[in-house]
Amino acid sequence: DCASVYENEGEVGDALRGVFDSTTLLREDVFITSKLWNSDHAADRVEPACKKSMDLLKVRYLDLYLVHWPVTGNRGAAVTPSIEETWRAMEALVDEGLVRAIGVSNFSAEKMEAISKYARHPISVCQVECHPYWRQTELVKYCEANDIHVTAYSPLGSPDSAAMFKRDAPALMSDPVVIAAAERAGKNVGQTLVRWALQTRPNCSVLPKSTDPARIEGNLDVLDWSLDEEDARALSELPTRRRMVDGSFWLSPLGPYKTLEDLWDGP
Repeated sequence: DCASVYENEGEVGDALRGVFDSTTLLREDVFITSKLWNSDHAADRVEPACKKSMDLLKVRYLDLYLVHWPVTGNRGAAVTPSIEETWRAMEALVDEGLVRAIGVSNFSAEKMEAISKYARHPISVCQVECHPYWRQTELVKYCEANDIHVTAYSPLGSPDSAAMFKRDAPALMSDPVVIAAAERAGKNVGQTLVRWALQTRPNCSVLPKSTDPARIEGNLDVLDWSLDEEDARALSELPTRRRMVDGSFWLSPLGPYKTLEDLWDGP
């Protein structure tokens, strides 16, 4: 799971090339995603942005390309360039064989519904923050009803962004209910939270992030065991409701998003 704004696609591309050259793993064995950044939403910028990511990743196609945010950085009453303009340029990438599927990240159900009214190629994936403090229950229901796959990011509650965003909020990984569930399962807190997402949202994929080899290995050890149903339910009923990556950095009194309710079309 990549994005131009992460500024690491070159390193990922070098790693992929090394693996493909030295092992039996083939390009078609790896599902590669990247994302269109806010500054590249104009129709004439979408393809160059996609090709730049592909060049850095050293691949000839992407399996999935997402619109990273419904944001362009403009000020005014409406998002400009429009989401429709951007989506039609994304569809052209599919037509040209540069990407296999397209989707969105950080979009509300209302914004996806608007796209569906004019889309030739459907939204394949919606990637959103999802964890026990922000469960996305209604959005998941909408996506399942409309054949949109949900990918959950920040399943651990985005602990690495707390300092960056100067966030004053409870830490999910320190929640006593989460810690107790992990102890009963005999797993660490990260594994417990990833397992909760897979177990309670079985049609979704989950993207834990780590640079620590041991934690990466541990995050993969979540498929052959289950949380006790009572613990899974307890995590699903935690009273704290909080987005950790809430998009407040995109708000402006000049619009188009003046409040978080404007950005997310609701709470």
